[in-house]
Amino acid sequence: MFRKGYHDAGVRDLVAAAGVPQGSFTNHFRSKEAFAAEVLNFYFADTRKLVAQALSDQRHGPGERIRAYLDLITERLAADQFRRGCLIGDFSIEMSQSSDLIREQLVQIYKDWLGPFVACIAEGQRLGEIDARFPPDDLADFLISSWEGAILRMKVVRSAEPLERFKAIAFATIFAHPARPASVSR
Repeated sequence: MFRKGYHDAGVRDLVAAAGVPQGSFTNHFRSKEAFAAEVLNFYFADTRKLVAQALSDQRHGPGERIRAYLDLITERLAADQFRRGCLIGDFSIEMSQSSDLIREQLVQIYKDWLGPFVACIAEGQRLGEIDARFPPDDLADFLISSWEGAILRMKVVRSAEPLERFKAIAFATIFAHPARPASVSR
């Protein structure tokens, strides 16, 4: 499903890749859609670990932790030569119109995914490290939505350029230390 997408990966492809008989598939999953939901859960469990690894590292400030997460994902994407992106984004594009089961699951995944970013951004705003003009939940949503868009472009050009451009602009603007008024000498 990662290589071919949901619609182009048939059950025969799936069982062949797993090296199991087709009957094993139908004994465990009532449909390919149910299998896809489990794949998405498995994928998001890994994503959740990466988020926790980066965002809970208290040795660094909130903005640095967000950058560490994006850098970690960039490294993983580079390891696949930028041919594969994010399964959450891929399924969002491919399946949200055709599967209510997957669409509803994606709604919950995005909500769960945003939570740690909202907390990290709120901490950065309290510390004066992240621009506080926008609510933390809006900035977290912007971050993930824009990052997913950069991943889509990355797959097209097969290079880190869109990811690095996103990081450069995001961290030079809204995730930069806010400008502090100059002190007045008397």
